[in-house]
Order: sequence, then C-alpha cells, then structure tokens
Amino acid sequence: MTPDCYFARQALTLLLMTATVSVSGQDIDDESGLIKAEGWEVVKSTCTECHAGMMITQNAGNLAVWESRIRWMQETQGLRALSGEEEATILSYLSVNYPQKASSRRAGLPAHLLPINPTEAAD
Repeated sequence: MTPDCYFARQALTLLLMTATVSVSGQDIDDESGLIKAEGWEVVKSTCTECHAGMMITQNAGNLAVWESRIRWMQETQGLRALSGEEEATILSYLSVNYPQKASSRRAGLPAHLLPINPTEAAD
C-alpha cells in the first residue's frame, strides 16, 4: 500500500468515526461509555462499582426488565439496597436511554431447510 493510499484510508476512517459520533447527537462519557443524560451520574457511580459501563450499554430493556435485573443483582450478586429515589433515577435513566429493542435474532429455519440430524433414526 502506498503512503498516499494509507493516509487517505486513515483520513476516511477518522471522518467516518467523527460523522458517526455527530450523527448520534448524544454526549457519551469517555470513561464509562454511558449516554450523558439525566441520571447518568447516579448510574455510573452505582452500577460501575461492580461492572464496566459496557455491561449496561450492550443491554436493553423496558422499566420492568431493568428492575428485574436490579432485583437479580441484589439477590445473587450482593448489590446493596438502593434508596427509593436512587432506584427511580436509575430505572428511569436505563429505560429511557437503553430501551427495549425489537428482537434482533432472525426467525428459525423451517424444518425442511434444516440439515438431517445423523443421530436421529432413519424412517
């Protein structure tokens, strides 16, 4: 690869990265990766005590889903009891900024398109 081609590729990569950030229009915390919106500081200080911000940003859910995750962490992972205000702030932030997504998995293949299972008895 020629130096001109290399620098052109690097410039294009930088441009695309910048365009992606500005298109999203969201201010992201460099340290945690969390969207800077109302309540993000509470989420960062509470949730990143035990796990990385990426654990939050790669997940999604409505209020009930996020609440069930908090309960699971409290029951099995040692998450402390949260004050009512603290929990409400966290749940609101998470459900607004990391909401439930439509299923991203494709539908299963129809039976006639599946390969033959060699362990099943032949008819």
